[in-house]
Amino acid sequence: MTAPAFRRISVVGMDARQPGPDPVADAWRRVASVAAEFDAQVSAVAAGASPDGAGEARSAAAATVSGDAPDLIVSLGGDGTLLRAARSVLDLDVPVLGVNLGNLGFLTSVSGAEIETGLRQVLSGDYEVEERRTLVAQVRPRGGAGPAMSFAALNDVVVHRRAAARVTRLGLWVGGPDEPQEEIGSFAGDGLILSTPTGSTAYSLSAGGPVIVPGMDCLLATPILPHTLAVRPLVAPGDKEITVRSLDPGEPLVVTVDGQEGGLLPDDACVAVRMGTAGVSLIRLAGHSFFATLRRKLSWAARAPGGS
Repeated sequence: MTAPAFRRISVVGMDARQPGPDPVADAWRRVASVAAEFDAQVSAVAAGASPDGAGEARSAAAATVSGDAPDLIVSLGGDGTLLRAARSVLDLDVPVLGVNLGNLGFLTSVSGAEIETGLRQVLSGDYEVEERRTLVAQVRPRGGAGPAMSFAALNDVVVHRRAAARVTRLGLWVGGPDEPQEEIGSFAGDGLILSTPTGSTAYSLSAGGPVIVPGMDCLLATPILPHTLAVRPLVAPGDKEITVRSLDPGEPLVVTVDGQEGGLLPDDACVAVRMGTAGVSLIRLAGHSFFATLRRKLSWAARAPGGS
């Protein structure tokens, strides 16, 4: 493919709070050094992305970008950092390259040891782009009493109890833009995860949900510790909307988006979740396909050592 003009690179970094050497500052310097080889400019767009001590690296990258939208986002951290970076560019159509400085880093494409070689490949045009679907969640007051709050997610939207170690009763409905809502049913449990195919390998997987290939057009509903053997994860078509409502009046629920943001669900309000129209472009290097990542990082169907 023809290399795009990645001349403005914005870096999003995780907060560096651990003692000892700062991995974000080191990674920032290495990104800036490679960017300078391609006459690219680098800027920091989040706290922690340009820590103290990285000033020389910024100078080496030509200049700090100001005012112009970036051509490329580089996230330095783990999946949480990448999710935050991805949500920040939903309306800009900017590709995201994830550099893993954490533990699992399932969504990232480059390890901390591969920063220079990986970024050189990308800036030379040697990469692929995976388009990932997003979710839109609306918190709607009953009867339309007040405006709805909206959230966007790349992984998942979780509706759960505010108090620990207590179950809650949830009712579920499904519908489409031109059809009435139909009741799915209800269950008691710790909550519900509504996820994209991308999010199927995150919290939903830990809760017993299936692995879904990212290109599928569907919405996944995974109950969290349901208090019955009859409730299982549900995969709905991507043109449907799933609505969740508490069946325990006066019991506050919390809406969590990508494990990072959200808020308290007002009493008698519901949460309506559907696939979003905006997508996220994740940059992948050769050999970093979805199935290769499943084998490498989750050991899915991996052969035993010496096996055939």
